[in-house]
Amino acid sequence: MELVREAPSRVNDDPTGIGDEGGAAMARASVNLFRKWGLTDAEACTLLGGISPSKYAKWKRGEIGRLGVDLKTRLSLLMGIHKALRILFTENDRAYGWASTPNTDFEEQRPLDIMLRGSLMDLYAVRQYLDAARGW
Repeated sequence: MELVREAPSRVNDDPTGIGDEGGAAMARASVNLFRKWGLTDAEACTLLGGISPSKYAKWKRGEIGRLGVDLKTRLSLLMGIHKALRILFTENDRAYGWASTPNTDFEEQRPLDIMLRGSLMDLYAVRQYLDAARGW
């Protein structure tokens, strides 16, 4: 008896492990987070890996659509940054203002300046910094 092997499904090849519903939830949460951080639409698009302004406008209307691996990874890092800030700071003003405050550990740059360089690794660096600050 010969076994027939099927080609792997591209739908399940997402290494993030984040499904479409989870990705959409993070996208909606990021829109709210960016509003609380006081970002412009252009800055939001940069943090999201250079998505188009029209795509971000759809997100703001709740029309998320399908998300790729890079975007899911960025959203996961942003949600991790948000979570870490909510753990580190009990006051909303401090939690949401941290990203816009110059930081000696970032050579007096704002953490947001680091993230707005646009690289996935810049988001990761800020996330790692916050995880270390909270003892992870």
